[in-house]
Amino acid sequence: MPTAAAKPPVGIDRLVRARRKTIALVVEPGGRLTVRAPLHMADAHIRQFVEAHTDWIVKAQAKARLVSPPQPKQFTDGETFLYLGKSYPLTLVPRQRPSLTFDRSAFRLAQSALPKAQEAFTRWYKQQALAVFTDRVDALAKQFGFRYERIRISSARTRWGSCSSKGALSFTWRLVMAPPEVVDYVVIHELVHTKVRNHSKTFWARVGELMPGYKTHVRWLKQNGNTLTL
Repeated sequence: MPTAAAKPPVGIDRLVRARRKTIALVVEPGGRLTVRAPLHMADAHIRQFVEAHTDWIVKAQAKARLVSPPQPKQFTDGETFLYLGKSYPLTLVPRQRPSLTFDRSAFRLAQSALPKAQEAFTRWYKQQALAVFTDRVDALAKQFGFRYERIRISSARTRWGSCSSKGALSFTWRLVMAPPEVVDYVVIHELVHTKVRNHSKTFWARVGELMPGYKTHVRWLKQNGNTLTL
């Protein structure tokens, strides 16, 4: 009786070691595989874990490759930009200070700033992210009895948030483009990590207690996360 053909090994595109207890597999837009592993875990153990999840990785990569990556922003008059789940048009103006402003109806960018438009938008999003996430973390931590060390804004592309072993919370500035309820889900996810460091059944049960409809927001991020970008 013929034996089944051996599965080809899955390539790891990026290995990130950090102070964590478990391995995480992240299939990024386009199909690249990022593996996040504990600092001192042996390479052989990481490879064994990846091979044990070959079927899942291959399916996830196939799905990721079918999704057309969003086109980079051109910063043209009338182009829309996301903020807290809503799209707002961009208006180019002859001159203004600061070069980029937002009035809850539209973005306005000075034409002289066009060569550095992406930097201007990134800076603006980071400023808003710090204010929004600080407000939501404070409110939800008080509501549910959590304590955290501090809040940091990152530039991560596929990791929406993280929690350090000391309780410092990080959120990517791109998340401020998502709807408020999705932001709250990620905040609650990371606050729960201040007490439960893994993604065990205990962890997800606690998230479900605090936000019963959290799976809707998980799906939203999986389906729309690649649009939260410039």
